[in-house]
Amino acid sequence: MTIKRSKRPIAVDLFAGAGGLSLGFEQAGFDVAAAVEIDPVHCAVHHFNFPNSTAICRSVTDLSGSEIRELAGIGDRDIDVVCGGAPCQGLSTIGYRALDDPRNQLVHHYCRIVDELRPKFAVFENVRGLMMGKHKAFLNEIVEQLESSGYSVLKPYRALNASDYGVPQDRRRLVLIAARHDQALPHYPATTGTTTVGEAILDIPNADKFDVLRNQDWVKTKFSKGSAYARRLRGEESDPSDFSHPRKWDASLLTSSMRTEHTDLSIERFAATEHGKTEPISRFLRLDPKGRCNTLRAGTDTARGAFTSPRPILPTHTSRISAP
Repeated sequence: MTIKRSKRPIAVDLFAGAGGLSLGFEQAGFDVAAAVEIDPVHCAVHHFNFPNSTAICRSVTDLSGSEIRELAGIGDRDIDVVCGGAPCQGLSTIGYRALDDPRNQLVHHYCRIVDELRPKFAVFENVRGLMMGKHKAFLNEIVEQLESSGYSVLKPYRALNASDYGVPQDRRRLVLIAARHDQALPHYPATTGTTTVGEAILDIPNADKFDVLRNQDWVKTKFSKGSAYARRLRGEESDPSDFSHPRKWDASLLTSSMRTEHTDLSIERFAATEHGKTEPISRFLRLDPKGRCNTLRAGTDTARGAFTSPRPILPTHTSRISAP
């Protein structure tokens, strides 16, 4: 299959990272024709995850819409959607907030590329802090820029919670939707129900039982049967709402699970923490198998004072969840 010949709608993902938005759009029935990501490691991971997509390891600041079309082999084909979540460290409600943070100017380049590519639709995802206080003015600038390019923006814009759409995590994000003037504006999607932490991860073996995970992050093992949700995640059960292309992979691999070495004292504190409560010393949340996970962050650079973000404690083991 090549995207150039596919009859599926096509998308271009800006600030693509390893492919979170790309995966969502592919599962919804799109082919991701191009993904722009400046970080070479993330770009390589995206290429691995989406072999039929063109991964462009460039900054959007010096990339034009015509270059994206040429590099991805799109030609003059009408693009269905441009999606993207520009880096938003300067806008997050966590930590220092500043409208003049230079990283926030990447948002304007998102709007510029939308104007140059002229997709039918544009989807912009970002922290909900954009909807608060003085940041509303910055959000209004984004809306005005899209409208001046001939797009209608769905209003009132909303922050959607991933937990309302089957993700076992309390994660609220601004989702801005715009439609070219010759297209009808869609509605925000209806909620699809919730999933618990237990349904998502209780089938996963305890990483602390594998010595090999002290030096590597994968091991072959057996999973318990788990919930239908977990079986679908492992590819052992079909999901009628998933239109993504099938991948070849080994469902017996436990991956991204290098062990975290905790002191005996930390393990005692973790074990004594009730489900849904925060351990008082580390401030780590002990996950409730019947509840949802708190918002997980990838971390921040050293300029923001923290290299890694806190990870919650597993509901059934005395260690924190593993991180890729």
